[in-house]
Amino acid sequence: MPTHTHPLVMLLQRTERFLDAILQPVVFAGMAALIGVITLQIVSRVLFTAVGWTEEVARFLLVWITFLAGTLAFQRGRHIAVTFVVDALPGRLRQIARLAALLIVLAFMITLIVIGYRYMQVQSFQKSASLRLSMTYVYAVMPICAAIMAWYAVVDIIELLLNGETSQPQEESL
Repeated sequence: MPTHTHPLVMLLQRTERFLDAILQPVVFAGMAALIGVITLQIVSRVLFTAVGWTEEVARFLLVWITFLAGTLAFQRGRHIAVTFVVDALPGRLRQIARLAALLIVLAFMITLIVIGYRYMQVQSFQKSASLRLSMTYVYAVMPICAAIMAWYAVVDIIELLLNGETSQPQEESL
């Protein structure tokens, strides 16, 4: 690890920590809400008449939690990756391979932002069955999370170019 961290990299790392500080409690609250809604659904079906909106809310919460938690996993380098080939490369080639991978991820995330936004617009006239909620709010998670992941990829690219490596934790080999 380099002994000197570029000031720009330090600023970008602070923005990552800020986003992380927002996303973590939101995912936690979403999980708690999901548990509560599913519990209400089970109790109401067993003891009373089923509450109709619980299934829909649980589905929407699961979608949002999945994307938001995936964003956190991406920021921490926790998605599945096969790195033994890249790790075996000499220093400069390893940096080039990681840079290429980050550029591919960035291109994918930009594409996902565009496609997610278009899909969100197409579904804007549709309402959910029970809550009559605009489906725009449900599908908005895709471009939002793709934009956050694109930001994380840009930060990693800048770190790699300025410091020669990224600061994200690497998974240990098995």
